[in-house]
Amino acid sequence: MQSALKASSKPDLAIDRDWWRGAVIYQIYPRSYQDSNGDGIGDLKGIIGRLPYIAALGADAIWISPFFKSPMKDFGYDVTDYCDVDPMFGTLADFDALTAEAHRLGLKVMIDEVLSHTADNHPWFKESRSSRNNPKADWYVWADARPDGTPPNNWLSIFGGSAWQWDTSRQQYYLHNFLAEQPDLNFHNHEVQNALLDVTRFWLERGVDGFRLDTINFYFHSQGLENNPPLPPEQRNDQTAPAVNPYNYQDHLYDKSRPENLGFLERFRALLDEYPATAAVGEVGDSQRGLEVVAAYTAGGKRVHMCYSFDFLAPEKISAAKVRSVLESFGKVASDGWSCWAFSNHDVMRPASRWAAGEADPTAYLKVISALLMSLRGSVCIYQGEELGLGEADLRFEDLQDPYGIRFWPEFKGRDGCRTPMVWDGSARNGGFSSAKPWLPVPAKHLSQAVNVQQGDETSLLEHYRRFLTFRRAHPALAKGDITFIDSEGDTVAFTRRAGNEQIVCVFNLGAGPTKVDLGNRSLQPLPGHGFSGQASTGSIQLGGYGAWFGRID
Repeated sequence: MQSALKASSKPDLAIDRDWWRGAVIYQIYPRSYQDSNGDGIGDLKGIIGRLPYIAALGADAIWISPFFKSPMKDFGYDVTDYCDVDPMFGTLADFDALTAEAHRLGLKVMIDEVLSHTADNHPWFKESRSSRNNPKADWYVWADARPDGTPPNNWLSIFGGSAWQWDTSRQQYYLHNFLAEQPDLNFHNHEVQNALLDVTRFWLERGVDGFRLDTINFYFHSQGLENNPPLPPEQRNDQTAPAVNPYNYQDHLYDKSRPENLGFLERFRALLDEYPATAAVGEVGDSQRGLEVVAAYTAGGKRVHMCYSFDFLAPEKISAAKVRSVLESFGKVASDGWSCWAFSNHDVMRPASRWAAGEADPTAYLKVISALLMSLRGSVCIYQGEELGLGEADLRFEDLQDPYGIRFWPEFKGRDGCRTPMVWDGSARNGGFSSAKPWLPVPAKHLSQAVNVQQGDETSLLEHYRRFLTFRRAHPALAKGDITFIDSEGDTVAFTRRAGNEQIVCVFNLGAGPTKVDLGNRSLQPLPGHGFSGQASTGSIQLGGYGAWFGRID
């Protein structure tokens, strides 16, 4: 790979460098979005053909999960070549065409950078493991065995078992926080940092607008290789790993979320700042200190632009109390930081199954929680199919592809259930995704929720998303404004969003029964265009089950 290139042009001061603040980012899992060549796997040309759909939905940007060359042991999150497209997905020319078409439609393009680890067949790792004294010998995390031959310490892999794998060539262990086929890079080596910044510049030069940084808090480890202490059972949770995984038994002080990471993130941000209107969002997987890590990584405008933690991605059902607690806690620890909120992504059970399944009216419930998500202070990620209300696919063991699910079956069924193909046409073969057998089956129950079934039906979840995103775009306070919570009872959430001279009151009822929210003796003026039918009288809002109200206080 060539050394870092110079920025192609000076920043255009007319460009909105702040576009990411309050942006709605639509996540595409490329294997499952649209197959254009009949091999049962989605690809870049397929995405190009569906970009008008995303633009019409009202998104500001797309985030494309990895499409780089890979052996696909972890479906692209194990990278062999950071600067080329896997033939499964197409070519660099296809990516350039995708970027050009997205920009023509007014969409920003963000790509997934997997910097913490590579595939074990990456040329860097092949050289590193060949001896203890080659030029890349220190590019990965190597350590000697303990005197009894066991791994250097007690660190665990998220995907199960020890985080250390014995290598017979070097007769040492190497670190892997995920699969054994995903060796961790050694960020303490500045040559590694430089190489990864070169990768970043490669894509910036191709015109990308930003990056989603996979496992951003896993970049550095403690060079002392200290054992992680046990975590008391009462402090364990399943935010970043399923409850059946012993990974939750440790307090991960030494294998991730290390303070040394801040320096690298400042180098990364300095590179992005050479290019106009670029942004990065980091994935923070830390069950004990997630918000604190997000605060540190987004503070002061000199690290990443925004991060997301797993507060709303965990199995625990969203509630009025939790929404307020998380947002207010973030405001306290990261007063100058920015978060990106999501209820769904390619790694977690879909909210239609995780939260809505037990509700009296699941579609109405999904409408109100999605409106809540799109009204919070922060940016928003929407995962493909979330706008259709797709539920988790119930797959047979023999259909599983995900090594995580295969390892922990049946208590944890892995991530395949949220990765099944997008459904475009309810009457077409495989929902219009592919003319061939898809890499994962298309659930029959998803066909009745296909795009062509919901499109044009004003009562559908899809049209709700389109309507609400239009409403959100018309009111900048909902995208970039401050937030102040209003006391309310039960399953209700109430707050104001303020930007400049605009102040909007937002009230949500997450419960199935009617309720009333008292806002004091104030005159209330409703705002139209969002699709909810809450009623206002002097000082109070009356909401039906799963209702919402938006307006101004005179």
